[in-house]
Amino acid sequence: MGTVFGFGGTARYTRVAIVLHWTIAVLVIINLTIGLLHESLLRGAIPLHKSIGMLVLILSLVRLGWRFTHRPPPLPATVKKWEKGLAHAVHWLLYALMILIPLSGWVFTSASPKRHPLEFFGLFPLPMFPVAQDKEVSHMVAERHEQLAYLMIALLVLHICAALKHRFVDRDGTVARMLPGG
Repeated sequence: MGTVFGFGGTARYTRVAIVLHWTIAVLVIINLTIGLLHESLLRGAIPLHKSIGMLVLILSLVRLGWRFTHRPPPLPATVKKWEKGLAHAVHWLLYALMILIPLSGWVFTSASPKRHPLEFFGLFPLPMFPVAQDKEVSHMVAERHEQLAYLMIALLVLHICAALKHRFVDRDGTVARMLPGG
């Protein structure tokens, strides 16, 4: 259910899964970049960072719902058992981080004594979490937010390296399952 076939009978992800994957991927990379550079090169970009984070949260929940209702295509038989296990673990960790990172940002914004309004791309305000405005709590959650972001970067590097290995070394069709336009 939910698997489509491309040229040559290659099992592929659905169009919805592909669009969500690549949209979230681009937004996550943009947001990690803003998060890393906001104090030096991108001053004033935090409202955009927060809005993109909320969009990632929403789209990730949609993606997770889609994933639970649409089985992904099977990995090629040539993929080793340990690679399948690692791939599944990394994918589920990425799902968790795409939800936990924006939530932690939302919580530390809500706990900040210098609480600034939280708006979705300037279109409408978002509610704050019902947490005490406390500098220590805000700082602690902000540190966890940053640590989770670094974990996300490490997992993205691993994910991209695995995709490149499957594309250029194994040439096994794994990457083609998620490429647009097939």
